[in-house]
Amino acid sequence: MLELSLGALARPIERVLAIGCHADDIEIGCGGTLLQLTRSRPQVHVTWVVLAAPGRRTGEARASAERFLAHAGTKELVIREFRDGFLPYLGGEVKDVFEELKAVDPDLIFTHTRHDLHQDHRLACELTWNTFRSHLILEYEIPKYDGDLGAPNVFVPLVPTLVDEKLQIVRESFASQEGKHWFDDELFRSLMRIRGVESTTRYAEAFTCRKLLVTV
Repeated sequence: MLELSLGALARPIERVLAIGCHADDIEIGCGGTLLQLTRSRPQVHVTWVVLAAPGRRTGEARASAERFLAHAGTKELVIREFRDGFLPYLGGEVKDVFEELKAVDPDLIFTHTRHDLHQDHRLACELTWNTFRSHLILEYEIPKYDGDLGAPNVFVPLVPTLVDEKLQIVRESFASQEGKHWFDDELFRSLMRIRGVESTTRYAEAFTCRKLLVTV
């Protein structure tokens, strides 16, 4: 398997944009990668966007982001309170948020995957690609009832201690999700273990990269 370092990219990774529809999406999909990235590149600036975190979820989203970005050089949290599950019906307002994000000019973007069956997630992915045309975009996955996990083609290996840290923050940050049948360490760890097998490592987070320009 070919290994590519972010340090070898033509454009240095100085500004990262992480987009999630709901509180806990970024954490589940690419939390371990962000923990590792902010430690290995402590000067990085991260813009962390949560679109639908109304009520109690606003506080959860903010507290979790602060912990995941504790080692980032600088950070900006954008927490909006759109109604969960209704983003496609609020398209104009959501689009306005993405237009504002153009000012970030990120070197790397994390967003939902195009084939996610959750309507909010699909819209976020669509607007990400509509808004950013010359950027490195990695689409992360969220396990769920719908059974829409695909075949990702980019893997970020994670050491066990980082996996444990990710799971601990998620578990402690989102009390509102306790009792939901899908929200537990076993599920999240299992997915990272499967992606680890696919990438000949122990644990990994996986992404889909649809476009990558390679210069020879």
